[in-house]
Amino acid sequence: MLVQQILASKGDQNVITVAPGSTVQEVAELLSSKRIGAVIVSADGKTAKGIVSERDIVRELGKRGSACLGDKVESLMTAKIVSCTRAEGTDAVLGRMTDGRFRHMPVIEEGQMVGLISIGDVVKARLMELAAEKDALEGMIKGF
Repeated sequence: MLVQQILASKGDQNVITVAPGSTVQEVAELLSSKRIGAVIVSADGKTAKGIVSERDIVRELGKRGSACLGDKVESLMTAKIVSCTRAEGTDAVLGRMTDGRFRHMPVIEEGQMVGLISIGDVVKARLMELAAEKDALEGMIKGF
């Protein structure tokens, strides 16, 4: 299965972004209200400057306590983004997410964000793929 198919199955492909000057508190509130695990840091809503996840915030809270909530999100975002394209397969994407130990990956083409996928999205797609293969094999064996 391709990333394009995952994005299509998600329906809404809008990527939630925050401005670079946003505070950690504002990002935490957004993550909570939207019930999401990460947001892209972007000045224009189209190009990714960084990514910040709930894990990043919790890690900083553990180090410094609530003092970090007033900091700009740029201070704790991951600036070196690992991304994929719509044409990539689930195996390649899942491998990079697992190796990098992250759960969210922006889909970027020609420098522009076209979506955001989570490891849950990729695992769900892979499970659907395996179920279809199983059904096809059973059909071949049973002569359907």
